[in-house]
Amino acid sequence: MDFTTSAVIVSWAAIALLALVVSGLVRQVHQLSRAQPHGTGRVGLAPGASAPGLDTPALDGLLSPDRPTLLLFLDADCGTCGQVLAEAGAWTARRAGAGAPQVVGLYAGTAPRPGEGPVPVLGDRPELFTAYDIPATPYAVAVDPAGRIARSEPLGSPTALLRLLDDIHPATPRSLP
Repeated sequence: MDFTTSAVIVSWAAIALLALVVSGLVRQVHQLSRAQPHGTGRVGLAPGASAPGLDTPALDGLLSPDRPTLLLFLDADCGTCGQVLAEAGAWTARRAGAGAPQVVGLYAGTAPRPGEGPVPVLGDRPELFTAYDIPATPYAVAVDPAGRIARSEPLGSPTALLRLLDDIHPATPRSLP
């Protein structure tokens, strides 16, 4: 048997072994997924809970008590976070007016651009990340004028942010049937 034939036989044996390993891994993943409950677990604070930390000196003067607020929890190393913040700024510039939610960007560490743009940005706020039980960034928490959590959810894209903002402040009133 020459070298080429031996190499082909060994290659096929390696491919067969690899197929068996992948098959076993797929079976294990399937068993683990059946063992896990299929409902999504709640992350962040539940709707209706009191919003913590809105009376901190850092937020004092930024938030109007008679308007809803959207807190954006962001990270400087997150590319999507930068896109979400830019889209929040564009939305705020388009929709500024009576009743529109005020949007604030919060960073656990140093903010990349504190104080610039239509959305105020505050850095070094890890206590708010803890108080709101933020699992990942970007994350949004909508707070009603009464200081209660209206919605709390992760944002995977700027489009998700726009959907959330349009849900909490529609562009035009919806007519009743």
